[in-house]
Amino acid sequence: MSKSMVIRYTVRPETAEENQRLVRNVFQELADSKPDGLHYMTFQLADGVSFVHVVSTDGDANPLGQTAAFAEFQRGIPDRCVAAPIAADATIVGSYGFGDL
Repeated sequence: MSKSMVIRYTVRPETAEENQRLVRNVFQELADSKPDGLHYMTFQLADGVSFVHVVSTDGDANPLGQTAAFAEFQRGIPDRCVAAPIAADATIVGSYGFGDL
């Protein structure tokens, strides 16, 4: 059974570029390691400081937790954020064209 989650947060303007770099590092590691059962996407909103992560796994295990780049991303998130990230469980109602971009 798949599990999905949406995480939203806002970073301080002076840390937006660093946050973007750290997120890209996560995606680079995922591209290299190709973990099974993970569907993950991150959006940077038009304001430049808000980010939304959407993650879905094909089971209870989340391969993101096994990556060094994600650990590095999480380590500094409290210092980069204006307020703590808000995470919510989600149910996929539909999807179209969100394969590998």
